[in-house]
Amino acid sequence: MSIRGNQTLTSDGESFAIGFFSPGNSTNQYLGIWYNKIPGQAVVWIANRNNPLSRNSSGVFMLNRDGNLVLMDGTRYVWSSNISFVTGTVSNSTVVILQNSGNLILRDGVGMVLWRSFDHPTDTLLPGMKIGLNKKTGHNGLLTSWKAEDDPTSGDFAIGVDPRRPIQLTIWNKSLLHWRSNVWDGSLFQTTIDGSRNNYLSYIAYAENSDGFYMTFGVSDSSIVSRWVLNTTGVVELLSWQENSKKWAVLWGFPRDECDIYGRCGPFGSCDTNNKPGICNCLTGFKPTIQKDWENGNWSGGCARQKELKCDKGDEFIRLEGMKLPDHFIAAGNLTVEQCEIQCQKNCSCIAYGYVNTSIVGVKWRCIHWGGDLTDLRRIHDGRHDLYVRLDGSELGASGKGQGGKTKKMIVIPVAITIGILLIGTLCCLFHRRNKFKRPKRGSDMGIKFKASTSLGSKNDSEVNSFSLSSIMAATDSFSAANKLGEGGFGPVYQGSLVDGREIAVKRLSKKSGQGLEEFMNEVTVIAKLQHKNLVRLLGSCIQKEEKMLIYEYMPNKSLDKHLFDPSKQVNLDWSLRFGIIEGIAQGILYLHKYSRLRIIHRDLKASNILLDDSLNPKISDFGMARIFGGNQTEANTGRVVGTLGYMSPEYALNGHFSEKSDVFSFGVLLIEIISSKRNTGLGAMERGPGIRANRSIY
Repeated sequence: MSIRGNQTLTSDGESFAIGFFSPGNSTNQYLGIWYNKIPGQAVVWIANRNNPLSRNSSGVFMLNRDGNLVLMDGTRYVWSSNISFVTGTVSNSTVVILQNSGNLILRDGVGMVLWRSFDHPTDTLLPGMKIGLNKKTGHNGLLTSWKAEDDPTSGDFAIGVDPRRPIQLTIWNKSLLHWRSNVWDGSLFQTTIDGSRNNYLSYIAYAENSDGFYMTFGVSDSSIVSRWVLNTTGVVELLSWQENSKKWAVLWGFPRDECDIYGRCGPFGSCDTNNKPGICNCLTGFKPTIQKDWENGNWSGGCARQKELKCDKGDEFIRLEGMKLPDHFIAAGNLTVEQCEIQCQKNCSCIAYGYVNTSIVGVKWRCIHWGGDLTDLRRIHDGRHDLYVRLDGSELGASGKGQGGKTKKMIVIPVAITIGILLIGTLCCLFHRRNKFKRPKRGSDMGIKFKASTSLGSKNDSEVNSFSLSSIMAATDSFSAANKLGEGGFGPVYQGSLVDGREIAVKRLSKKSGQGLEEFMNEVTVIAKLQHKNLVRLLGSCIQKEEKMLIYEYMPNKSLDKHLFDPSKQVNLDWSLRFGIIEGIAQGILYLHKYSRLRIIHRDLKASNILLDDSLNPKISDFGMARIFGGNQTEANTGRVVGTLGYMSPEYALNGHFSEKSDVFSFGVLLIEIISSKRNTGLGAMERGPGIRANRSIY
């Protein structure tokens, strides 16, 4: 493989191309990746941004003899993937692939990824990419701006995760802090594209594990082309391609205003764009350090205390509502609000505390303290975070009011209001309980309890873990193409890894899926109550915004059809293995029909719904079509026939009549497939009629 001159390599879906380009009026030449079908050559990655070729040079991009990707200018090495191969490995068997996600990857002969461009971003973040610190390698992936519009050399601005501020995003202007996000609290940054496409969401999520911490970018609809770009002025913009206008639209950006600039109002100063005439105020109990500078609009010196603290002799805390929490916090532990305050009160160096829901490397903590200057504060009128600042008790005054807050000592609620609230609450509760029994049963009303979680913990048999969207995005690299295992009637399936290292498979309900909420809830309801070694294990679900996902244990050998019908793999299935697979499926069906807590008719048994673990033990999956039989019920009818032709019994396919025998019929077809390694054609039963033997023309 080699690229030179005007040659390009395109991704399999032709969304991206890689080749040589010269931006604007530049006399230099670069190797880059750009959108292939969008006019204007929007470049998303550059190999040699700081080591350009001259426009007239004869650069070549190729696979070197040592297995590395290299960019050559004659005999001079301009750029290399710089992979060190282990002695004895076959380095000349590497292959290069440009994925349709825009990720350029280098693989070895057995398919292991050795290098990828997503780990070395330039100024652009694409869906599935992440920026952050890899603790094992020490590499900190940053976005770095271009120097100028026609000069992709590394510019002055960079955005990434600061190891000293691991749960925040940071923008630097050279070595100086330019912008800082709020403290990560487990929620997502998300935005809609516009009113006509309000089902589209763009996510930025934080993830962390023992290997490192990073921010990842994802979208709910991969058909919409979008990207985050750090421009030459230090602003990060979310851009989306508008096909109608043939332009890139700016959906969001930061820093957004003057208050977003780091430390705008100095220590103990709070910024608020609604303040007039100046945007800066000192916190209650503080005054400008230099009054004249403050009056002239120079707020960088910040504020100083009016009265010094007395530690345990009368200090109190004032509550400031809706704040961007200050920089340089200290994690104080997984405490309650009351415990957090007491711990801060006992420590004379603790001058403020806050309460957020977050974690570092899987360790939960909610209480955070500050021991130095409170820097980079701003008022956020729709913010979720409150800040409690320590003051001399006399500073609280008669009103007890601070900037956006009230001292807890001054909160007085009249008895009449209290009684009124209690009465209203009681009436609402009674109304809710009355209507609870009138609603169609779904979710927890179906006997399933959803338990908030981001990792597996202990749970009752009928309790299902509820995963946050951010944890699933982090586990799957924002549903990246590299993590996609396949796609079925439900939607795409992704491989992922939880923060504790456990591998998962994520079934993501597609908006175009023929299945919907009914099948989704049916699968959760059914499989949560089943426990058998030959049934796939449901770990939990995720229902958030437009997203509906099921999270399963990961089966490394994927589905049975991948082995049965692939000539290169079917030879590995000797008769002993095939018999074990047949026996395991039979045991699973017997459990469903006879020994489980519920009598289950699967209705969609087929080779692709049999998963294989690392020892090739079979596990029945996909219970979206399953039906529960109760009491002495042995059969049922439905007007909605679902399943797969070729596996459905004639009476079910033609008349909607199903029973345990329907699954037995499907098992018989599956049995023939396992023995013969031949796929059924799905003909016969539907085309001939009920009187003809169903397997007559299947093979």
